[in-house]
Amino acid sequence: MVAAQELPAPAMPPVTGAWRVGDHPGRRRFAEVGRLPLEAGGRLDDVRVAYETWGELSPARDNAVLVLHALTGDSHVTGPAGSGHPTPGWWDGLIGPGQAVDTDRWFVVAPNVLGGCQGTTGPSAEYRDGRPYGSRFPFITVRDQVAAEAALADHLGIDRWALVVGGSMGGMRALEWAVTHPARVERLLALATCAAATGDQIAWCAPQLAAIRSDPNFAGGDYYGAVPGEGPHAGLGVARRIAHVTYRSGNEINLRFGRTPQLGENPVGGDGRYAVESYLDHHADKLVGRFDANSYVVLTEAMNTHDVGRGRGGVAAALSRVTARTTVVAVDSDRLYPVELNAEIAAGIPGAEPLQVLHSPYGHDGFLIESAAVGQLAAGLLEEVDATTAS
Repeated sequence: MVAAQELPAPAMPPVTGAWRVGDHPGRRRFAEVGRLPLEAGGRLDDVRVAYETWGELSPARDNAVLVLHALTGDSHVTGPAGSGHPTPGWWDGLIGPGQAVDTDRWFVVAPNVLGGCQGTTGPSAEYRDGRPYGSRFPFITVRDQVAAEAALADHLGIDRWALVVGGSMGGMRALEWAVTHPARVERLLALATCAAATGDQIAWCAPQLAAIRSDPNFAGGDYYGAVPGEGPHAGLGVARRIAHVTYRSGNEINLRFGRTPQLGENPVGGDGRYAVESYLDHHADKLVGRFDANSYVVLTEAMNTHDVGRGRGGVAAALSRVTARTTVVAVDSDRLYPVELNAEIAAGIPGAEPLQVLHSPYGHDGFLIESAAVGQLAAGLLEEVDATTAS
């Protein structure tokens, strides 16, 4: 009689999916930008910014493009998954030789955001005592994140960006760049974003933050010493499930899943899932393996602070400061950053192009999925740069 072989136990998820010192750097480069005073008070010392680049900076340093990622993105905008990069580039097909943002012509810089977990100083980074910041990481705002990116630009010797582009949280930072540093932004492409976080957006964030903080394994933010499998995975997974529903349109979810049971499961009676539940479980599990719960909290709270008009006389006064040639893009099925919020930006920036509306069934995620349409808009702005230079 042949003994039954035991199946290997499933791998336990890591305590954090953060990139840590000692991990393979992948394509990351690092800039030590020093001390950063913070808008809400206090400071961060010894700030490090992780970033990736494509192409070559011209001798005149006038061909630089800044690409800013969304909440759970990172610096790996394009390229395959591999050592140091658990997922492929989130805008593959948009950036590279011969692509819409042609790296034979343009020097593309993509930093990991301040407070993030993929190499830039954030809660999972080591403090001066050699332990992770954890609960000691200070409160930061979108303006602080842009200040760190401006320090990176200084480090690279880039006085003016030919184009700043970002969507969602990246769009918040792109807009803040154009308001705070108008002389440093030649072109602006803001996608699926807003001039100030709304009550509705903050309301959607509240249960996500509560889910993470109420996970017993969150330990107030000081969970990095736990063993694999005992991190705040449940809370982070719930937060991701809530967020992902807002990233897609109701019509797409209904058409794609409807009330279909998950294959081989029977949800009637409570012992099985609907297909849409399995879909959300899948995205939760993926995020747990590549992200950090503390960073999710820090970045979500920073997004809640977003208001280009704070201390500047209001949104209209702030937008009037922008001198960049601007294109603002909305997704018609976006229920998180609806068309009217993007229209406010386009209407408020002097000389901005009329609002561009992408027709997409995918909701907020349309700015990522409809990369061909986004690429055409980016290429159009960059062609204007070439034309202006030639004249």
